[in-house]
Amino acid sequence: MEVLDAHLAQIDRHNGAVNAVVTLDPNGAIEGARQADTALERGDTVGPLHGVPFTLKDAHETAGMKTTAGFPPFADYVARQDSPVAARLKAAGAVLVGKTNVATMLGDWQSDNPLFGRTSNPWDLSGTAGGSSGGAAAAVATGMTPFEIGTDMQDSIRLPASFCGVYGLKPTENRVSLAGAFPDPGGTPRSVRLMSCVGPLARNIEDLALIHRIIVGPDGADTDLAPVPFDPTPKLELKSLRIACANAFPGFPVAAEISAAVEGLAAELASVGATVEEAKLPKLDLHDDLAEGGKPIGMMMEATQPEPPEQPTPVSRWFAALARRDRSILTWERFFESCDALLCPVAMTTAFAHCKPGSPLKVDGKDESYWMLPAHGSVFNYSGHPAIAIPCGHDGNGLPIGLQLVGKKWSESRLLGIAAAIAPLAGGFRRPPGY
Repeated sequence: MEVLDAHLAQIDRHNGAVNAVVTLDPNGAIEGARQADTALERGDTVGPLHGVPFTLKDAHETAGMKTTAGFPPFADYVARQDSPVAARLKAAGAVLVGKTNVATMLGDWQSDNPLFGRTSNPWDLSGTAGGSSGGAAAAVATGMTPFEIGTDMQDSIRLPASFCGVYGLKPTENRVSLAGAFPDPGGTPRSVRLMSCVGPLARNIEDLALIHRIIVGPDGADTDLAPVPFDPTPKLELKSLRIACANAFPGFPVAAEISAAVEGLAAELASVGATVEEAKLPKLDLHDDLAEGGKPIGMMMEATQPEPPEQPTPVSRWFAALARRDRSILTWERFFESCDALLCPVAMTTAFAHCKPGSPLKVDGKDESYWMLPAHGSVFNYSGHPAIAIPCGHDGNGLPIGLQLVGKKWSESRLLGIAAAIAPLAGGFRRPPGY
């Protein structure tokens, strides 16, 4: 009960300014905490999260609590049952406290919507916490929740994690259930089947690994999931690692301070004996990959519209889009045969001031396209590879810089081990001043 009380107090103290938690059920959480205390008193067998309070991104379906995705038509939607991810966390003993803010329909990199307004960055309230898992990242950074579960179709875990200075894992595609990861009041066929992933955010790698282990794997609901075993996180020596580094991808804008952070961490790794090389990136047109990634997403959305278009997309285009994607996936798989991980940026800039979506963003004084903001991360949604956002210092304005470590498909346990070995050199999590 004391742990829950501390988190409720933190929410009460700070949420008014940050607006990260948008639905709160203190009475339900208090009852859950009391039951957890009673179970301990009886000597019952308990799970790894017994009595741990947590919040969930307002996209995961939860029985008895609204799931809105920031979309007015879903304002009062309450699912009949928990999503598999929510159910697994509860079965592990965790106590759901509330939901965190998102972009409307998870469709932007700022968490702002007509139902709950916008979430601010705890490092600078005039700036965004990112999106679409911005409320989740801000809640973790400020201690309102010990962990969160985001969704990531275009950098939507890693970007807000980086903006708020926490860790975030986008697992391999088809590693964690997407069933119930988006509200579905009408019981329509699930539209999101490709490139989207569900993964944890936390303040350290150990918690990230623990939560991932709990939610990973087949669940009887999402038939796309692969039955790949999840091994314990290995303890790795930096001297044994081969790290490829790219301070930017060709043609992708990125702030000089972020590129410098990649180079600085690479130098630190080399100084302690890791094998560090400039990445010889695959011979892919990454701009074209980003454009091609939008095609299957558009076709998935089209297929679930209440009224189909007059001229629906031919199924041949669907298969062509999948074949094009296969080539990129296999090319990246060959790249990872020669290194343990790729170190590179997460986004083209650190947290920026609240703005209208689509507005040009300043990067080193130059206007850059808003839509290129998540490009470095979105590449690995298209390829399906796992990636971990790690905090790596701060820029000249005191805002967190986040980098990502990317690995071979299905290598999450090893990638987490690599991140754990590197984290002390990168600086690790720091709570924002005043929280």
